[in-house]
Amino acid sequence: MTIDRIWSYAPGFGSPEALDLTGYTVEASDGTMGHVDRQADDRGMRHLIVDTGVWVFGKSVLVPVGVVADIDTQARKVTMARTREEMTSAPVFQTDSETLDPAYLARVGSYYRSLPPGQLA
Repeated sequence: MTIDRIWSYAPGFGSPEALDLTGYTVEASDGTMGHVDRQADDRGMRHLIVDTGVWVFGKSVLVPVGVVADIDTQARKVTMARTREEMTSAPVFQTDSETLDPAYLARVGSYYRSLPPGQLA
């Protein structure tokens, strides 16, 4: 599987992979999404597991870090360049074993690459 931009932070972020984003609030382009439950970097395929809390009844979603538009360490907030609906419409995340499944990660990457360029509201 080719590692591409969707699995890497935008070049202007410096070294966000050194940050522990666990607990940061996640803002979609159209409002609050939830919080970062955990982050992973399996074979260079960096992603966040976002707990949507009560917004969609406790669902978690896997979001590649290429979707991150901003990280505010003071406010402990990660802003995404995608809407809540776009992120929750990605391939369903059910278990942590999927974070190591190349086929699942390929489906997630293909989904996000198929979306039109992200715009912040």
